[in-house]
Amino acid sequence: MQQKRIAVMVSGGGSNLQAIIDAIDSGYIKGCRIAIVISNKAGVFALERARGAGIPGCVITPAEFKDKHEYNRHLLKVLKENDIDYIVLAGYLSILAPEIVDAYRYKIINIHPSLIPSFCGMGFYGSRVHKAVLDYGVKLTGATVHFVDEQADTGPIILQQAVEVQEGDTVDTLSKRVLEVEHKLLPLAVKLLVEGRLKVDGRWVSITKKEE
Repeated sequence: MQQKRIAVMVSGGGSNLQAIIDAIDSGYIKGCRIAIVISNKAGVFALERARGAGIPGCVITPAEFKDKHEYNRHLLKVLKENDIDYIVLAGYLSILAPEIVDAYRYKIINIHPSLIPSFCGMGFYGSRVHKAVLDYGVKLTGATVHFVDEQADTGPIILQQAVEVQEGDTVDTLSKRVLEVEHKLLPLAVKLLVEGRLKVDGRWVSITKKEE
């Protein structure tokens, strides 16, 4: 069986990228490989992680192009040239254009550091999410993996896991515990995606049994 080809898109340190790399190397995720890592920012550590794992990396920034249309057209061209089957957004801080979402419908997943629909959408990313959680005083937060649609954090939810907010938590302490959950959920979601075990019915995503 031909291996599925994944593009991982990043904007920062790439710890979730590393979790996927480790899961593939260990055999937890089978039948795929990361064909390319794409960053929308130059000099991020995620590209170093890719280089260290022998994975091709590239930087595609909007500033290189005259407008968003040209940028998105080039991004889609790179994905097609690399024969990408699935796209994983691992700390990618940008909204994908409708033409990219449409070309990879239910083949793009994203990890978000809260229990969607709480603390998500435009402006909620990274430490901003955890600060909002603490400012609001909720007792539970967590992480969510979802399919990507044309809006911010609104696609069908695949996996969620709660994280208890503890008395005295800071943004750093809370984000560390949430990140530990992210590092488990995202590789699992990639595994299920590659195995063809995610079925979407409207807003509901069901997980089917693995075929023997």
